[in-house]
Amino acid sequence: MNPINHLRSRTVVLPQRNIDTDQIIPARFLKVTGKEGLGQKLFCDWRYLQDGKPNPEFILNQPAAADAHILVAGDNFGCGSSREHAPWALVDFGFQAVISTSIADIFRSNALKNGLLPVVVGPEIHTELLAAPGIVLEIRLDEQVLMFPSGKRVSFEIDKFSRHCLMNGVDEMGFLLGRESQISAFEARRA
Repeated sequence: MNPINHLRSRTVVLPQRNIDTDQIIPARFLKVTGKEGLGQKLFCDWRYLQDGKPNPEFILNQPAAADAHILVAGDNFGCGSSREHAPWALVDFGFQAVISTSIADIFRSNALKNGLLPVVVGPEIHTELLAAPGIVLEIRLDEQVLMFPSGKRVSFEIDKFSRHCLMNGVDEMGFLLGRESQISAFEARRA
């Protein structure tokens, strides 16, 4: 996982409500166990036409989405079934953060474990972000704030453990492996 501490990026706005994990990554692509290449299947049924060509109307196929790392989504993002492939596809595409007024609990958990920062904001801030596609935001994870170009700061919540893991680019296993000497010392004392 890549560490996330300070992220500065334009936003991509996908205002639909109730975007579920099957829309994020359709079930027919869940046969893989690796993360690589899933970004090409992200929002596949919206991004591609029946003939397989990119849908020019879909935001991720437009120049405005190039190199954007922050997705601003409609309410209730990531609902539906639990599939770790959903955050895998978002990260493989290049997103590092998703902002919404509500993010489904299982999706949120999977996102945090896979290097994607889910940020929940209030309705007023969300409305402001939806109305300003392409705005350049800065996310300061160390301070737990969104910074607007105007200088406005908006706080968001994240648990300490997830914040530590994201800032250090480690998943739960990486965190444990990083404590191997301490674990060995504890086991030696217990023996």
